[in-house]
Amino acid sequence: MGALGCTVLMFALFFQCHSLSVQNPMFRSKRFQDRAWSDPNDCSRTRQSFVLSNPYNFSLDIRVPGVIPTESDSYYCTAVPVPTPWEAYIVDFVPHASMDTAHHMILYGCKTPYATQGYWDCGKELGTCRDQAKIMYAWARNAPPTKLPKDVGFKVGGDTRVNYFVLQIHYGDATYFRDHHRDCSGLTLRMTSKPQPFIAGMYLMMSVDTVIPPGKKVTNADIACTYTSSPMYPFAFRTHTHSLGKVVSGYRVRNGQWTQIGRQSPLLPQAFYPVANTIDVRNGDTLAARCVFTGEGRTTDTQIGGTSSDEMCNFYIMYYMDNTRAVPYMSCREDGSSELFRNIPPEANIPIPVSPGHMMSMKQESAPQKDVVELQEPKREEQVLDQGAHLVEVSDWPGADLQLGQVSGLALNSNGDLIIFHRGDHIWGINSFINGIYQQKDLGPIQQSTIMVVDPVKGKVLKASGRNKFYMPHGITTDKDDNYWLTDVALHQVFKLSNDGQDQQLLVLGEAFEPGSDKKHFCQPTDVTVDPVTGNIYVSDGYCNSRILKFSPEGKYISHWGAGSSDRKRRVPFWIPHSLTFLPDKRELCVADRENGRIQCFMADTGEFVKEIKKEQFGGEVFAIAYSPAQGGLMYAVNGEPPYGQAAPLQGFVINYSTKEILDSFSPDTQEFKLPHDIVVTEDGSVFVGDAASDSVIKFVSAKEEHRSVKKGGIEVQEIEETEAFVQANLKPFSKLPPRPPVAAVQKMQEPSQKQSPQPLVAPEEKKTLKSVASQSAQDVSTAIITSLLLVPLVLVIAIGVCLRWKRGRMDSDDCQVKSEPSGSAGGILGKIRGKAAGSLNLGNFFASHKGYTRQGFDRLSTEGSDLEKDEEDGTDSENEEYSAPPAPGPSS
Repeated sequence: MGALGCTVLMFALFFQCHSLSVQNPMFRSKRFQDRAWSDPNDCSRTRQSFVLSNPYNFSLDIRVPGVIPTESDSYYCTAVPVPTPWEAYIVDFVPHASMDTAHHMILYGCKTPYATQGYWDCGKELGTCRDQAKIMYAWARNAPPTKLPKDVGFKVGGDTRVNYFVLQIHYGDATYFRDHHRDCSGLTLRMTSKPQPFIAGMYLMMSVDTVIPPGKKVTNADIACTYTSSPMYPFAFRTHTHSLGKVVSGYRVRNGQWTQIGRQSPLLPQAFYPVANTIDVRNGDTLAARCVFTGEGRTTDTQIGGTSSDEMCNFYIMYYMDNTRAVPYMSCREDGSSELFRNIPPEANIPIPVSPGHMMSMKQESAPQKDVVELQEPKREEQVLDQGAHLVEVSDWPGADLQLGQVSGLALNSNGDLIIFHRGDHIWGINSFINGIYQQKDLGPIQQSTIMVVDPVKGKVLKASGRNKFYMPHGITTDKDDNYWLTDVALHQVFKLSNDGQDQQLLVLGEAFEPGSDKKHFCQPTDVTVDPVTGNIYVSDGYCNSRILKFSPEGKYISHWGAGSSDRKRRVPFWIPHSLTFLPDKRELCVADRENGRIQCFMADTGEFVKEIKKEQFGGEVFAIAYSPAQGGLMYAVNGEPPYGQAAPLQGFVINYSTKEILDSFSPDTQEFKLPHDIVVTEDGSVFVGDAASDSVIKFVSAKEEHRSVKKGGIEVQEIEETEAFVQANLKPFSKLPPRPPVAAVQKMQEPSQKQSPQPLVAPEEKKTLKSVASQSAQDVSTAIITSLLLVPLVLVIAIGVCLRWKRGRMDSDDCQVKSEPSGSAGGILGKIRGKAAGSLNLGNFFASHKGYTRQGFDRLSTEGSDLEKDEEDGTDSENEEYSAPPAPGPSS
């Protein structure tokens, strides 16, 4: 009876297993999800390339199938078909690569790859695709991962002409493979069949006519086109040159205003980086880019081409558009006019210093090139925060007691003198305001001098004014004529005063002690700044209202605006816009949104939102900001203690405006920040912070300090919030908050745990007792029952084993894995595909037919750079990336 029951059970399990596989063809794929595989150097595990999460969402795993590079700076490609004949959308990229193994990898989409099985060497004989290879993703060591915004996807399959994905991996150092282990690096595509509201695309700007004379220190390659399509929204950019390129910059030009899209050294990892500013590009705008080259070290002209002895100038813009009018690929190859580029921002001509450990080529060079800064000597103000500089307190400043009250504002005049705005014997306390209305009018105005002009070097008071005028001082700035502009939160007014010490009122905005939210009233205005060119006035209003107001130099209302946002569906309003700073070189206005812990920047002329800087290190509060045009733009900020939540250390920050990277943090050594309320930076890089709680002003200056390193080559890599990972070199690490669980930009699969659950501890006496009881019970059980009990688990094990064996055989028979067939074997892929594709559109053919250029080295090129020829002069190789120029849309763009 027992044997019959076991037989029935075995067959039931077998047929259940079979029915699961038949009824759900993705059953085995889901099973493989449990056997996660993430180590790019472990090619021994079986993995499923296609995984269906639900009827709409799926993922595709693309890996090189067990590559063993034999030469440094080698390039290998593998192709995988789009897993559906219908349209699908890539919504996320998850790289699986080790920085010690892969130097960088690039994903292309095309219709006809050079091979469809195994992998091939795409750096010598073959390229990536026979037709137009469209770049979709780039990953590089020490570079941030590419992240698509929400509701944005790359459209593939269907009639998009993207029927295959081609993964290209550059292996920099072959010595890592001395033990002949195989590499299976790659990436996972998160995809969906649901149409996305916005379609991602690529705009390629490239120069085709540039010639770099030998020995010439600076040669510019300028590209510009008028944009003629539907609005597009850039969110990432990428630069590319060969060894002579020093800096590449891209801009949107609208009504004469240049707004930076991205600026980067092409010597850094050439991945996609987040755009510098959140902007749109509309019909009629101009897109402009400049590559700066040097011809030093060359003896002949260098032209645009694909070999390492040639050069390239490419600026890629990754954007999204509304799906109803989306154009997935556009390009611009027109030379920019000298008249247009006469107004390009100066930053475009200043090379970005690059540490040797972060240069694109991983080859060991015998002699490094000259410092790129020699291309254009920066002005004095551009040398403020040199690499290795850190701001430290000047402990003996000021030399005398300034006798200050609560310090609310700081400014500088044209002589560089420090101007302090303080509250004398008035104190902002808990009972000072009720619903924005000042409750201590009976105290009268402050009788002490509230405006003090101080020598920034010695701390000596040069001039004092502002008696019997203010009730609760707050913000201060100066204009080009050194007039004072001040705000009083008790009076709800903005004042323009002469600087002659006579306190002559030149202009007053707002009505005394009358708060309001219309065009003629403020409610506790916090700060004011003046456009040095137009004289327009900007007021942050303030504690009650959440807006920025713009006035003419005569005080006539022009416009106002609230907070901006790059999120199309969620806009967080200002929560106490507390401080303003004007960026004269960029024509922008930035706001310290205090309680939201962020910095927001706008086009000064239009109020258009440009960008947001929000860092975990701010701790949820940003009290004040200042700006210096040094090094292409540096933002200075101080934070504060939030009324709730976890507070960050009170400190100041130096931030690269373009990349949003925190370059340095600083705080006093002989005291502590208590309530840092305002900040200014001088032309020589000195920084002053006014503290409203300690009634003091603290001075900081730059000082060299010993370099600290946490990674090879003295390079520290910080992971920045919202996918902004950038290199931080030779600067003092800023203090950090207690660690939070990171939001992983690279989501690695979890491998099965090797640990087993701990067994409960049992005392020796208890073990002995249990053993005795078990022995006695066993003697009382009949032999038949024991036999049945032993037989049942044995039959179960056999049944499960048979089922799994059957399943595995089924999967192995129809598995669609790419075979690791060596491309160089006899009768292999190379033998099949050495012929050239007729009619393929590639940059090699384009350059070959272009005036004055030779076809040598271009026959197998699509675009960007091939190592067909090595540069023996300087020992560097071009990045071997096979890029096709995306087809231009119907109208010229």
